Amino acid sequence: MAAAVVVADTGAEAAADAAARNQTMTGEAAIRVVVQGALGRMGTEILGALSREADMQPVGAVDIAAQGDTLLLPGDAGSVPLSAGLADVIGGADVLVDVTNADGALTAIRSAAEAGVGVVVGSSGIPESTLTEARALAEQHGVGIVVVPNFAIGGVVMTHLARIAAKFFDYADLVETHHEKKIDAPSGTAMAIARAVIDGKGGPMTAPAAEKETIPGTRGGNFDGVTIHSARLPGRVAHHELAFAGPGQTLTLRHDSIDRSGFMPGVIAAVRAAAAGPGLTVGLEEVLGLK
Repeated sequence: MAAAVVVADTGAEAAADAAARNQTMTGEAAIRVVVQGALGRMGTEILGALSREADMQPVGAVDIAAQGDTLLLPGDAGSVPLSAGLADVIGGADVLVDVTNADGALTAIRSAAEAGVGVVVGSSGIPESTLTEARALAEQHGVGIVVVPNFAIGGVVMTHLARIAAKFFDYADLVETHHEKKIDAPSGTAMAIARAVIDGKGGPMTAPAAEKETIPGTRGGNFDGVTIHSARLPGRVAHHELAFAGPGQTLTLRHDSIDRSGFMPGVIAAVRAAAAGPGLTVGLEEVLGLK
């Protein structure tokens, strides 16, 4: 559920309230963070997580569905300015966290970088052209930009293990399940896992050909020999299962995101990396020291 909107306070009062809390227990300035996509489930969870970190402070919220000019933070953590436009709240921020979509991410990267603000992008399906532009903007404006298709640390570790295991097997089959409102299939994480398999193998895997497919597509998609199956169901968050196979044996790697709180350690790590900038980082692997 989206966090409640408080219309009694003004945006100026909310900004002053945030600034008053913008000191860590050691007296050092906290990382000031704006969240775009703040009224969604992920955005609300991120605002709560930021509020609980001693070295971070949410200072603004952006959402196209914004009503009123302030947003009450989860857990009685005060309020921040709210707007439908990023330009209204980005001033004074250190990092922008964007959890909208691939199109919104590009706009966010451009606007934040030009304002000297680091960026964390949490959308999947970011095209290579956006990454190329992000790299150039990070260098031009001296900011940190971190693009993360999957904030779940367990999912990142799974991808890392898939790269290691791939060279020992010829067959790989990947099943991914998400909630019914996820728009892309396969997921960005599934594609990252498949690419890691091909990278670890050093070439394509072997996909067994179906002699007869009664219903077209039931064998899944084929990405360089990695077969991928996507399911979308209510009640699910994010689930990935990768099976490697060879003569007489299989090896299965599985990661399950039970709820969105599991993404928060990855979000916090990405915010710190973006604040440390400059440069472009793609994925949490480098942030976690896995490559």
